[in-house]
This record gives sequence, structure tokens and C-alpha cells, in this order.
Amino acid sequence: MTFGSFLLSAAAVLVLLGVGQRVLDKMRLSDRAALILIGLMFLGGLLPDIDLGMVRLNIGGALIPLGICVYLLITADENAERLRGLIGAVITSAAVWLLGRVMPAEPENIVLDPVYVCGIAGGIVGWLLGRSRRGAFICGVLGVLLADTVNAITLRLSGIEQKLVLGGAGIFDTAVISGILAVLLCELAGEALERLARANGAPRDHRRVKTPGKGDGK
Repeated sequence: MTFGSFLLSAAAVLVLLGVGQRVLDKMRLSDRAALILIGLMFLGGLLPDIDLGMVRLNIGGALIPLGICVYLLITADENAERLRGLIGAVITSAAVWLLGRVMPAEPENIVLDPVYVCGIAGGIVGWLLGRSRRGAFICGVLGVLLADTVNAITLRLSGIEQKLVLGGAGIFDTAVISGILAVLLCELAGEALERLARANGAPRDHRRVKTPGKGDGK
């Protein structure tokens, strides 16, 4: 089992235990829908890639996450949130791609696997730019997929004949790590700021506390 699959399994267990219900509510996902999507990503990652000539798509690592991002964009409350998510995804992809370029290629010089480094970086940047749970997930996941696309195009332009494999191999783990971490950071930061506001005597109604990822149905 890859680390991405392990994270998905852990997320499914938390959903079954009722943990993170508020996060799902903000993302407009029911427990059942979340479990179905997690299951599809898990099983899809084990299935053969879909071969489309020069492009190969992994069902669990590309198609399902991309579909979730589209759903989150459609259900966003404001056009500003949609635009922020898309722009954030582009910036996140640039950060992940540049990080992949500067990391050493020799295995003996790598302290942490690039899969994890890029996933963590994508999650942090996605959280900072997304500002809401929906936006953070979009930035984290879509940013990684875009970075993978840019990397494949760059290789082809440099004369290396390589298929564009979206969501396959390590990218599956990177996208899962990035998306889950971005949402988790958004939730933790929002909760911390809300508690701080309450400690300072602010109203307890969380709808009146303006924090990253809170309020306005985000």
C-alpha cells in the first residue's frame, strides 16, 4: 500500500467515526459521498491507466480528483472563490514544479522522497492561497496535476519522448498528500483563530469570525 492509499484509508476511517463532519459540510459533501469518492480514488489508483496515445490517465490519481475539483468549483458560493482557486492552483503548480527542478537527482543526496516533499509543499501553498477548504483542496490537488503536466511538456520540448502520465506512479501520492494537507491546515488554522477570537471576548457565533477557511459557507 502506498502512502497515498494509506492516507485515503485513514480519511475513510475518520469519516466513518464522524470526525471532520464540519469540513465535509463546508465542502458540501455528505458522509456517503465522501466515502464513495475516497473508495473510487483508492480503487482507481489500482486500475491500469487509460491510454490515450501520448497521454495516460490514472483513474484514482487524476480523473476522480479532477472531477472533485470541478464539483467544488461549480458549487463555490462566489466567482471570486472560483477565480482564487484557479489562480491558486496555477501558482501552486509553479511552486511544485520549481521545487521538483531544484531537488537533487541523486538518490544518496535526497533526505526525503520528492513525492513527499512536493506533496507537503503543494499542501502548504494550497492552504495559503485557497483561504477556504474548497479553495485549499483545489489549489493542492489541481496544482500538483498541473505541475505534472508542465513537467511532461518540458521533457518533450527538450527532446525526451515521454508520455504524459497524469495521476500515475508517485503523482497519486503527491496529489493525495497535497489535497488532504491543504484542507487539514485550513481547518486547524481556522479553528485556532476562532478559539483565539473567543478568548479575546469576540462573539461565539463562528459566522461572525472572519478567519481563513471560515465564514461565508467556505
